[in-house]
Amino acid sequence: MKEFRTIFDIHESEIKINYDSNLIFMGSCFSDNIGKKIKELKFPVLINPFGVLYNPVSIANSIDNIINNTKFSEQDLHFFNNKWFSFYHHSDFSGKDKTECLSRINNSTELAHQRLRNADFLFLTFGTSRVYLHKKTAEIVSNCHKLPEKEFSRKLLEINEIVETIEQMTSKLFAFNPSLNIVFTLSPVRHWKDGAIGNMQSKARLLIAIDKITSSINNCSYFPSYEIVMDDLRDYRFYAGDMIHLSNTAVDYIFSKFSEVYIDNSTNGVQHKILKIIRARNHRPFNPDLPEYKMFAEKSLDEINTINNKYHNIDLTEEREFFTRIIEKFNK
Repeated sequence: MKEFRTIFDIHESEIKINYDSNLIFMGSCFSDNIGKKIKELKFPVLINPFGVLYNPVSIANSIDNIINNTKFSEQDLHFFNNKWFSFYHHSDFSGKDKTECLSRINNSTELAHQRLRNADFLFLTFGTSRVYLHKKTAEIVSNCHKLPEKEFSRKLLEINEIVETIEQMTSKLFAFNPSLNIVFTLSPVRHWKDGAIGNMQSKARLLIAIDKITSSINNCSYFPSYEIVMDDLRDYRFYAGDMIHLSNTAVDYIFSKFSEVYIDNSTNGVQHKILKIIRARNHRPFNPDLPEYKMFAEKSLDEINTINNKYHNIDLTEEREFFTRIIEKFNK
């Protein structure tokens, strides 16, 4: 029977991810989706230390600040709608208290600086080549924070501008961490504010720019998340209710492809053990007072100890504390 889908092969990465790998995901909300799947499996990962970012200039600016371990000050903050915020950061970092806002920003930058120096993989997801310039400062902002539209002007980056931005960014990254591997992805989430044609023009420029970079710079590669959605899934049933973002099914499918490309085969067995522990953690017993439940907790704790004795980077603290509390309850 003829296939009803256009499935295409994706070359496996020569360099694989395991539980000793240090990973960073940055970029659009798609990087959040895949990064969280990795985090659920307890890989050492840092996700969007500046919050969700969409365009390559904002991502490059954030990486520059991470490399320099920039200390943001009160002069870098703005106030609107009863909140303090930074144009370099997503609204997740905003807050009513100026000191608390700065603390979150600088603590996240410090952590990202440390993690980037020792990172094995940096996954960068671009969402759009359209940028917003704050008229007062003439700076490209990462987020408009719902300020009046009249305060910004919009610009569609030229391909050469995107390429130059990425070239400068990668040069700084490899100088900071020579062993880093950079993987670019293009978000399949559409920027509908640009309109159907504008969205495609924007994505096309990013694709061409990424191809130029990966064709000319070592340790830079591309994962076709955009093409998986456009050419393999290719159906609105793989979108969420807004018909713009992806459904959980689509994210799971893309992650399965991601795993085939980047995750080491020997790591799969460890993943299954971790998933078993997570399911045990989420299990709700019919009667938690039966001694069998204590035995269940003890067995789960033994499995956690076995994993941690071999893989020190796997953080199962939450699961360990959960099962320990169960055992202590029976021992009282």
